[in-house]
Amino acid sequence: MREGNLEAPTRHPLDWKSESFYNEDALYEELERVFDLCHGCRRCVSLCQSFPTLFDLVDESPTFELDGVDKQDFWQVVDHCYLCDLCYMTKCPYTPPHEWNIDFPHLMLRAKAVKHRNGQTKTRDKLITSTDALGKMASIPVVVNAVNAVNKNASTRKILAKTLGIHKDAKVPEYHSKTTRRQHKELIGGVSTEVTPGETTTGKVALFTTCYGNYNEPRAADDLIKVLQHNGLAVSLLDKEQCCGMPKLELGDLEAVERAKDANIPEMLKMVENGWDIVAPVPSCVLMFKQELPLMFPGDDAVQRVRDAIFDPFEYLMLRHKEKLMNTDFKHALGKVMIHSACHQRVQNMGPKTRQLLSLVPDTEVTTVDRCSGHDGTYALKEEFHEASVKICRPVANKVKQGEVDYYGSDCPMAGKHIENVMDSGVATVHPISMLRIAYGI
Repeated sequence: MREGNLEAPTRHPLDWKSESFYNEDALYEELERVFDLCHGCRRCVSLCQSFPTLFDLVDESPTFELDGVDKQDFWQVVDHCYLCDLCYMTKCPYTPPHEWNIDFPHLMLRAKAVKHRNGQTKTRDKLITSTDALGKMASIPVVVNAVNAVNKNASTRKILAKTLGIHKDAKVPEYHSKTTRRQHKELIGGVSTEVTPGETTTGKVALFTTCYGNYNEPRAADDLIKVLQHNGLAVSLLDKEQCCGMPKLELGDLEAVERAKDANIPEMLKMVENGWDIVAPVPSCVLMFKQELPLMFPGDDAVQRVRDAIFDPFEYLMLRHKEKLMNTDFKHALGKVMIHSACHQRVQNMGPKTRQLLSLVPDTEVTTVDRCSGHDGTYALKEEFHEASVKICRPVANKVKQGEVDYYGSDCPMAGKHIENVMDSGVATVHPISMLRIAYGI
């Protein structure tokens, strides 16, 4: 038996449609096997609250071993996992192809799916993961101001905490009536523009705006469009799109993920077949199409083709730079910049593209914070988890404060807002793509 894994980790397809996937006895047996191995290793203790919770359960048990832990308490570990994937990609020495075959995030996903199938999902969690429905309602012009006012009012936030379980101090995303798809409706369906293709890029970018980029951060999405166009790229929006499915995946609602896949993949594939690459401004959404959907639907050729055609914005621009097709005529220095490396960007295994690209800007010094922010999209909003999310984020916020930087931000806009909230310094986060637009002077 090998001490640790000396090979790159590999992932098995997710057998989520088989009945054995939902067998509770088999689930508990696998949870016990993996938890016992984790207890004997403990390398992941600093990543998130799942592992300290597990180790505390063991250490406080009568036997000081996993056999002394009530199996019902295993769900505490499951509930703290928000599928960031960092344990799998950066810490665990026993991932496949190692014979112990540990895939902690996908085991947690299986447990969440069992919990969801058993009808144990809270109404609050169903609501806050229904991002399309929330976005469409909250962005109605006559509604949006009221929604944002309620979310910022201390009194109503206390009511939300008591009735819905949304922590009163959590930063709730702001909504906008001028959504990205409304502001740029002329781009829907493809715009004919002469472009220069590269070896690995077509020069034609179809933007999957994402729920957050459409309803909550239209400015960052607009900045991305302007930066892409400034680089001589044709930019279009899909004819239609809906949530990528990541919030429902983290909930364990895999049937909802499939419905989202059935809505999005045909639209994306249509653009790919017409010679367009796809870019999305939120790392979790890119990861959904690069990793999670291909593992859930390994036999779906359309899913695999979209996987090979979707890119992170900075990944795409650095490919253009490698092909000597990127505009490097920067007008403004950025000074000292600190970038939080988003978990779902790190696990795409593409390298620190954001840091590499921003470092091209003259008189700009870029450093990164390679720790989880603890936000997850919904975890930091919840009454029972918000304090844990702040604890996870605190080292990131402290490093930004100590850096005395001119700009800070995260490729994950939700993480950026969470860091800003935890810092509470009055200095706003700036999305890296917005920093790039500032550097270009456009």
